[in-house]
This record gives sequence, structure tokens and C-alpha cells, in this order.
Amino acid sequence: MTKLHNIIEQVTQDIIKRSHATRQDYLSRMQANFGKKVKREQLGCTNLAHAIAAEDDKVKFILKQVDSPNIGIVTAYNDMLSAHQPYYRYPEELKAAVAKAGGTAQVAGGVPAMCDGVTQGQAGMELSLFSRDVIALSTIIGLSHNVFDGVMCLGICDKIVPGLLMGALSFGYLPTIFIPSGPMPSGISNKVKAETRKLYAEGKVGQDALLESELKSYHAAGTCTFYGTANSNQMLMEIMGLHVPGSAFITPNTPLRHALTEFAAKQIVGITSQSKNFIPLCEIVTEKSIVNAIIGLIATGGSTNHTIHLPAIAKACGILINWDDFAKISHIVPSLTKVYPNGEADVNQFHAAGGVAYVISELLDAGLLHEDVMTVMGRGLSRYTSNPMLEDGKLVWKKAVNLDEKIVRPVTNPFAPEGGLRLLTGNLGRAMTKISAIAKEYRYVKAPAAVFNTQDEVIEAYKAGKLNRDCIVVLCYQGPRANGMPELHGLTPALSSLQDKGYKVGLVTDGRMSGASGKIPNAIHIAPESLSGGNLAKIIDGDIVELDLENGILHLHIDDVELNRRSLRQAVLACNEHGLGRELFTNFRANVTSSETGATSTF
Repeated sequence: MTKLHNIIEQVTQDIIKRSHATRQDYLSRMQANFGKKVKREQLGCTNLAHAIAAEDDKVKFILKQVDSPNIGIVTAYNDMLSAHQPYYRYPEELKAAVAKAGGTAQVAGGVPAMCDGVTQGQAGMELSLFSRDVIALSTIIGLSHNVFDGVMCLGICDKIVPGLLMGALSFGYLPTIFIPSGPMPSGISNKVKAETRKLYAEGKVGQDALLESELKSYHAAGTCTFYGTANSNQMLMEIMGLHVPGSAFITPNTPLRHALTEFAAKQIVGITSQSKNFIPLCEIVTEKSIVNAIIGLIATGGSTNHTIHLPAIAKACGILINWDDFAKISHIVPSLTKVYPNGEADVNQFHAAGGVAYVISELLDAGLLHEDVMTVMGRGLSRYTSNPMLEDGKLVWKKAVNLDEKIVRPVTNPFAPEGGLRLLTGNLGRAMTKISAIAKEYRYVKAPAAVFNTQDEVIEAYKAGKLNRDCIVVLCYQGPRANGMPELHGLTPALSSLQDKGYKVGLVTDGRMSGASGKIPNAIHIAPESLSGGNLAKIIDGDIVELDLENGILHLHIDDVELNRRSLRQAVLACNEHGLGRELFTNFRANVTSSETGATSTF
């Protein structure tokens, strides 16, 4: 095995040192519960009777025993999310597979699951980020009945996987496995879809053409096929060892998908405390596996949302990370994939070309990943360098190979020598950008600011022709404290149109753009946010803003005396406080941490 890169080792040791007290406190709480089986004597007779009242006699008999594991299913099923619709029949399938392995399974609870694709540009998007903490709390409530020996988490999309994992980590003394349902089959290309959106923004095609294009792209059960937050989630679950190897990108309702689901159910039974191979969640999610997650995100150009989610996940188990950790890793980890929006391929084509397993194999061989980590399959990340397939109806794994270097590359011939995410710093604060999605010729913009308070204001200015010039759109008061930090994809078609017309444009905001941020140079997630006194809210129209993605610079060109003298731009937030239940999230907004520390009010 190649020696680990010294920067990876240094970052890992920095995190271990920084997290020593909080991690030890977490582990001591988890270890106090290690190996405790859910025995009948732990529960009063009435408690146990309630827990098994609805089961048939056979299951009741098993549940009364002390030696058979009972697995809790936490499901994010709903049939509005295409990615989660296949989960409809998973509980029955999983219960049958667990029974074959000598255990029982019960649905511990359901968690909410928002679709950011449905809420884009809508008021409901202001609840999206906070839904992650609600999901974590809902997971905790489902598992709080204390009748489970292991956990199966059913979730895929944007806030759902982070929320499930954050909640499950409160029960880190239990084995936990994540079970995906896979991406939908490929529809029209993402490039064609994006072009139609741009033409619609320019008024060159009507709503009928736009809807027809969207329906051809989002057309079946499964995740959206671009490499946004949902599919970045799936990569992370693989590289952190929380999936069955190679299971992320197998399409729903196929024999291979069913075989992997059944295998996962049997595997969780085999790592409970009743087995000889006990593997609790807290021994899988460690400082090393968190560093591996950051590396995977950077090497594949994954969603910028995970620069928020990974700090929150880490914090849930006593590990403290920050954007400097991402930045140090990004300088030495190369970009190995071209998957939309970083390229034209979708995740189905990525998997067929070698997929996550090939990326892991390459990073391990180059000393750019920790191999000595625990996974749901046992110790060692090398188990995740093979992809699953069926041979004569039997599930087997074969070493991943590169079948298309237009989509995935070896470390010796990367698409770029550095990673897909970049930290930007300057007198406007700290921000992130997804540099791998932005062509080199667009990575530097120095232009007058055009300042707005809402996404709608930007789109109105675009339609009125007021942005037909070189400019950097500055969008204030979009952070978690202000309005829940909604994603701002509605700006992408308009700003793309301006860029295609030859104008130098950029976007600077304390809001989010996520994994589908597109080709516009941007500085997003700015911390401190406007409502916390960030200098973003001191910019006025016409100020010169410099956005240099290659060199990590975000700078407002006024002197420090003038910057300190200026007052903050007036916030207009009344319209964000009510409607669609937003009034119930007042405490979330008031108590949320910064984007760099996970934008969480719970952990």
C-alpha cells in the first residue's frame, strides 16, 4: 500500500487534536452502550407488549427472545421524490431478508423528505436546509424507543442523507447501514436541458418547450442523474464505508438493485452485537473517514452543499472540521471526474466507466485516502474498489477498471491537478466555490457590483436589460439566519445567458447554489452572512468586486477605513417570516450557526 500523503496525514492529525475533548466525550457516551442487546428484562412487560403488538405470532415469538437482533428501519419514503418512490416496498423486502438472516425488522419511523427540485425558487426552499435538522431529530425519535439492535437508513436526496446520519450518530453504539435505491435511467442530456432553460430565460422558447424538456430529463423513478447533492451523498456513503460496496448508482427495480438491497439487510444482521463481528456506527464515522469524505468530494467535484453538511455530520459525533481542511486537501487532491455540471456525462455513464470504485482505487494507490478505516463490510477501504454484478443470479464483485477516460481519469492523468472545490477569502469573508464546473476563461472577474436583496429582484433586472454589462451580482441576506439559506438555481439560466453574450459576470452571495451551480463564477456560502454583520451587506452598486477563483480571492476594492465606516444594507425579511409554515422555524433561524460550522441549530 502506498504511503499516505503527508498533507492528508497532517490534516487528519490537526482534526484529531482540535476535536480531542469533544470526540472523547462522544465516544465515552457511545461506549457506555456498546454490546447492550435489547433484552426483555431491559423493558417492562407493558413496554415490550406495545412494541410488538402489531406483529404476527411468529415475529412476536422471536422478539421475545434475547438472542435475535431486531433492526430498526428509518425511511424517508414518499412518492413525490422520484429518488425515494422505490422505497415504497423496501420495508417488506428488508424484513424478509432480515428474517432469512435470523433476525426481525420493524419500521422505526419515517422522516420528512423535501425535493429541492420542486421547491427551487419557491418559498418552501427556505425550509430546505432546516429540514436536515428536522430529519435528524425525527431519526432520533424513531430510534428512541430503545428496541433496536441495528439500523437501516433509507434515504438518498439532498438534506435527507446528512440528516439521517446526524440522527443515527446519536445512537452510534448501534450498527447502521445506508441503503440506496439508485438513479433513474438516463434521459435527455443535461447539456440539452440546460440549453433549453437558457433559451427560455432569453424568451426564445415558451413554457411548453421548457416543460417538455424537463419531463424528458426527469422521467422515471430514481435520483436525478446529474452530479448534484443527492448523488454526492451516495458517493460519500460509499467512501465512508456506510453502503454495500458499489451500490450507489445501480438503477431501481432491477435484479442487481434487489440483490444489493437483500445483501445489505443480511449484512446489518451480521454486524450486530449478537454476532461475532460487532461494528457500531461510531467506529465507522471517525476523523479518518471524515477526511476520506472530504477527499472524495474534492476529487469528484461534488456538491458545495457538503461544505455545510460534512461539518454538521462531523459535529454530531464530536469531530470539528472547517473550510481550511477542505482547502488544504483541495490543493493536493486532483480532479478525477467529468460528470455534469463538471462535464457532459451523467452518473449512469460515470458508474459504467468505473464509477466511485475506480476513484477510490486510484486515490488509495496514490496515498490520497485512509485505507485503515472500519466499514459496514469490516476493516479496510480496499473492499470498496470493486463493483457489483450478477453472475448466474449470484452477487459478485469485480475490481473496477477505467472504461472511459473522458469521464473518469487516473491520478497520473487527472482532469486538473487540484480538486473541484475552492475556498475564497478576502475582506468580504470566507466563501466556497465549485471551480471544476467553471471553464478556465471565466474564473476571474473584476467588475462593478449590482446589489440585490432577493432572487426575484435579480431576475426582474435581467428581464429589464439592466444587467447587460460586465457586473458581479451581489445577493445579500440569503444566509441561514436571514431566510434559511435557499438554493439560488433560478439565477443560473439568466446569468448563463449574460455570460454567453460576452459579458463578464459573477455571483457573490451568502446563499447556496449546491452541486448544480453551473458555469457562472461564484462565491457562495459567504460567512459571516449579511444578517450577522458580514461585509457583504456593505457593498453598494458600482463598487468594484474582484472574484479570482484560481487564487482563492474574494475582495471588495475599497479601503479599510471606508469599509469600516459603512453601515449594513437594510435587510428586508418580513416576507420570509410567514407562509408555508416558515413561522414555526423562527427559532431555527435565530439559533443557527454559520455555514462553515454546519448551519445547524441542533448540533
